[in-house]
Amino acid sequence: MATAVYRGRKRVAAPDPGDRGLAYGHGLFETVLVHAHQAVWWPAHWSRLARGAAALGIGMPQREWLEAELGPLLSSAPDNAVLKLILTRGAGGRGYAADPAIEPTLVLSVHAEPPRSNGPLALRWCETRMAIQPALAGLKHLNRLEQVLARAEWRDPAIQEGLMLDTEGRVACATAANVFARIGERWLTPPVDRRGVAGVARAWVLANTPDAAEAELSPADVESAEALFLCNAVRGILPVGCLGARSWAPHPALEDLRRRLGRDEPAFAPGR
Repeated sequence: MATAVYRGRKRVAAPDPGDRGLAYGHGLFETVLVHAHQAVWWPAHWSRLARGAAALGIGMPQREWLEAELGPLLSSAPDNAVLKLILTRGAGGRGYAADPAIEPTLVLSVHAEPPRSNGPLALRWCETRMAIQPALAGLKHLNRLEQVLARAEWRDPAIQEGLMLDTEGRVACATAANVFARIGERWLTPPVDRRGVAGVARAWVLANTPDAAEAELSPADVESAEALFLCNAVRGILPVGCLGARSWAPHPALEDLRRRLGRDEPAFAPGR
């Protein structure tokens, strides 16, 4: 719907072909829900971007300047849309070593909101495994080939998402969401200190649900859970209806969690 590209603070027509984000995946991204022309959970997205930039050696834009640039994009966006923000190390020629003098590249784009689910999700297990890499774990970096390969495993429109394991056989996440399983009357989600993304919606659940915690999960743990849901910052909390042959009926704890999220953030109110 709209796109703006910057080299440092200078607006340019397009990213440089030699950009390190294109060449090496040296960059980060945030996918932000826009509701009523406002960026939902913006402070949390900004904080995660800053953590990732520090880890990857990328200079952050000044927050006030960025928010001023976002203003016209958001004001002209539909009531419900998606903002994608990409921040790269910039254009620095060939070679893995980055020239300290190069300026970061920033790409801002507004997109249509994805269709909302009409009911509980149908999932499958993915064959593609997620690598264990503590140096990148938790970051929303540009290297998403594992998810791309996992998502390419099915074309059945009846399947909405896939769950991925890590290379040690433990549950990591969905291709585009974090996962929570109801086990022993608690909501448990895999830790993100060795693989996966520290999702903004995941952080909300952990901070606002007394019985939520991190725990390593096996496929058997997930399949025997009392309930299952996925979550991300664009779609909120998504109940899971089935995973392969395993199915779940609506769970009162999950419905209560969705209602509480909707009260806290109207963009995710059930039935919106």
